[in-house]
Amino acid sequence: MERIPLSNRTFEGNNNAYLFADGPETVLVDTGDRMPDTADQLEARLGEHDTAVADIDRVFLTHWHGDHRGLAGRIQGASGATVYAHGADAPLIAGDPDAWERLIETQESYFEQWGMPEDGREELWDVLDSTAWREDPPTVTTVEDGETFAVNDHTLRVEHAPGHTEGLCMVETTVDGDDVVLSSDALLPKYPPNVGGADVRVERPLAKYLRTLRNIASADYDRAWPGHRDPIEDPAARAEFIIEHHEERSWRVLDALRRHGPCDAWTVSDDLFGDLEHIHILHGPGEAYAHLSHLERDGAVRREGNEYLLADGVAEELDEREDERWPL
Repeated sequence: MERIPLSNRTFEGNNNAYLFADGPETVLVDTGDRMPDTADQLEARLGEHDTAVADIDRVFLTHWHGDHRGLAGRIQGASGATVYAHGADAPLIAGDPDAWERLIETQESYFEQWGMPEDGREELWDVLDSTAWREDPPTVTTVEDGETFAVNDHTLRVEHAPGHTEGLCMVETTVDGDDVVLSSDALLPKYPPNVGGADVRVERPLAKYLRTLRNIASADYDRAWPGHRDPIEDPAARAEFIIEHHEERSWRVLDALRRHGPCDAWTVSDDLFGDLEHIHILHGPGEAYAHLSHLERDGAVRREGNEYLLADGVAEELDEREDERWPL
């Protein structure tokens, strides 16, 4: 397996694609975005491994975001490759107009519910429209959780890992005797993946993502190869760190409600992150919403219309938690 680093000018951190070309079959996991520079980089770096785009037999896409699926249609057109993705994300990857319309309608509904101001919406829609990349979609073959594929001397196992998107999947395999996972955006080395805004179709996004993290922590992988940046040498420790991060964030969300009184997700987001621009106009209130809705289900928060307020006794319990973490 070879890591193929690719630049990313539209989102945070360079992307990774992963190449399996150590046998008769050539397989790529993720493709990077569809920017011309990225396509040139992919072609050049495949060439460093004596591989061309036309040689690719199969492409596994970890999720529907444009910086992971962007070149899939182009690759399929050049090589006839079979493109795989989880059924929950496949319609968006395949450019299904009804799936995209439903996504946009859901986004608009949440922007209203979160209290996103009109100027923020206008800026965000410009960003989303410029990065949707719905043209030249591939034909997609769906995969399911636990499905396995023989690739040369490797076995690739699909592990559904929802939270960041509904259909995000990791790929488990063995490399040089180590049990590794291609973790995509389920586990990243620098920034915790966004939940809540990154895919508004996900119901109970924080609960699903915490389950994904706990599955990673218990899997005992030797190494994780993420969708962005460098390998993660201790995936279990990184997963536990992100769980703790979300417990700290939930404490901060509750503290914001204690200080501000009843308020919407945009106000909580502003308290957490301050002024936002570009894609973070989506990610900030989405993250706040993911925590607020999770805390509402757990009984720590009540919702009245689009505003949230602390349940009885929570303010006092916040004072008692010297570690400033709220158990999730």
